[in-house]
Parts: sequence; structure tokens; C-alpha cells
Amino acid sequence: MDEFLQNMITYQVAMSTARRLVSLGIISEEEYREIDTIMAKKHGLSLDSIYRL
Repeated sequence: MDEFLQNMITYQVAMSTARRLVSLGIISEEEYREIDTIMAKKHGLSLDSIYRL
């Protein structure tokens, strides 16, 4: 599998989990945004990528 595609899938899975944690009230929106930034950097996405939600 292409490395970019693998990174995108892994990023989306991580963010799906984080969104679920927000919906359950386990983490805040601010914590979600922090996680998003960390995961984007870890998976090679620019901070203004169209693939980020």
C-alpha cells in the first residue's frame, strides 16, 4: 500500500476515535484540536491539508 494512503488511513482512524471521545465527553474540543495537530504532523499532513476535518 502507498505510504501516503497508509498515513491517511491511520490519521483518519485516530481522529475518528478522538471524535468519539469528544462525543462521549471524555475529552474537550480543545484537546481534540491538540490531538488533531499532533496526528497531522505525525502522519505527514500539512496543517492546512484538505484531508483534515
